[in-house]
Amino acid sequence: MSKIGYARVSTTDQSLDLQVAKLEEAGCGKVFTDIASASNTKREGFQALLNYLRAGDTLIVTRVDRIARSVLDLQTLVNHLKSNDIQLKALEQPISTESASGKAFLDMLAVFAEFELNIRKERQLEGIAAAKKAGKYKGRKPISENVKLDIHRLYKQNQPITTIARELKLSRNTVYKAIKSKE
Repeated sequence: MSKIGYARVSTTDQSLDLQVAKLEEAGCGKVFTDIASASNTKREGFQALLNYLRAGDTLIVTRVDRIARSVLDLQTLVNHLKSNDIQLKALEQPISTESASGKAFLDMLAVFAEFELNIRKERQLEGIAAAKKAGKYKGRKPISENVKLDIHRLYKQNQPITTIARELKLSRNTVYKAIKSKE
């Protein structure tokens, strides 16, 4: 039975050092890390962690919001871990999937983490609306007419949208919008 740690920060401006130190202090023999949003389900460290964990292991995190951002994500993870005989513990919260009360507390914390995320998104949207009203937020700069001509030229040559986007260093959505505006 091994203790395996997982640490995550959302941006490169943040440091993993404190989380890693706490996990190592808790006896984690191996610690997986990510610098990515929790909503990103394709996190390399997280995927490596899931592949590494074995029956009887205990997954340790500093806080549950480091491993999952929504209640559904957390419940899915907990069910996956439980079905593989893997326990989940959080150091800064009285959480352990070994007991009914620990699982209930885990679910409550996940609800509050998701609530906090939704409030943060609402504040961000309010800030953007206020900036737009004040004329400080103009959105993304439109693509030039030359780029639009390049898009249409490649599209007429039956190039796939992905190829056009990659060649012109644009998003696929921008390519679709440019093609649709010409039709």
